[in-house]
Amino acid sequence: MSNAIRVVQVGAGAMGQAWLRAIDASPDVELAGLVDLDVEVARAAATPYDVPVAATLSQLDVPADAVVNVTVPPAHRPVSVEAMRLGLPVLCEKPIAPTVAEALEMIRVSAETGQLLMISQSRRYYNAFIEFRRLAGALGTIGLVSCEFLKAPRFGGFRDEMAEPLLVDMAIHQFDAARALLGEDPLSVYCESYNPPWSWYDGNAAANAVFEFASGARFVFNGSWCSPGLETSWNGSWRVSAEHGSATWDGDHALAVEGPIGGIELGDEPEELAGSLREFVHCLRTGETPGTEASRNVHSLAMVEAAVLSATERRRVVIAEILAAATA
Repeated sequence: MSNAIRVVQVGAGAMGQAWLRAIDASPDVELAGLVDLDVEVARAAATPYDVPVAATLSQLDVPADAVVNVTVPPAHRPVSVEAMRLGLPVLCEKPIAPTVAEALEMIRVSAETGQLLMISQSRRYYNAFIEFRRLAGALGTIGLVSCEFLKAPRFGGFRDEMAEPLLVDMAIHQFDAARALLGEDPLSVYCESYNPPWSWYDGNAAANAVFEFASGARFVFNGSWCSPGLETSWNGSWRVSAEHGSATWDGDHALAVEGPIGGIELGDEPEELAGSLREFVHCLRTGETPGTEASRNVHSLAMVEAAVLSATERRRVVIAEILAAATA
């Protein structure tokens, strides 16, 4: 792979293992090294790939072209900033950071250094979602996007103790997908979160949110992490209502459309992590800007913060309020 992009991966935990497999399977990239604060964990994970390991990026003395940041969210900012200041573009796992304020700092460093900071929203790369997005766009002006997300996972651990487990740990997937479908950013949100009496979570495991977008379209999210029986896909169940018809997606493979457009045509492109990695490489080689470049993706995180604030204060929250507070 003489023309492959050499990447250093930071993070060797469970998600890191999945990324290592994706990197190994890609014809476009080559693993140059693995970094983890626990060097023994890094060494064990790196064994099949025969690459050097270190506790920090600066300690890893290998030639590299880019960094894949698969650390825990609180480490996203320091790791990504270090990489960009070392002259390396970064593909960072979602969320970009725990807070919008931290995300904006990362965006400033990206601009200062001229290094790409792309956030991996891997669910954008399902072939069915890509086709659903095409169908939605072909139906004309969109008035309503709705998503039902109803699951009953028993994770244990930190999620059970979070104040807003669904909104903070999960909903960014659906919020980001809504932005992708509409091709614009939201203006405001009204959200209510709550915890059903049978819930095994300490915090609010369910939420309903209505986002208003600049075009006047609405995105309605109805979600629960304590909804056993007839569960939806992990992507949720989606519907788009537009001026010339409607389209639905079950979150897995089933698509349906009614309107004056052609048939459904599923692509065969790399999906999930592989799709995210492929777009990152493409943008590095062409100079194009990915759809989840950090200054764009921060709006998905702002949707989460705005929804939480709305639920807490029981009022409509303007997204610009979140962005302004983060720069204060």
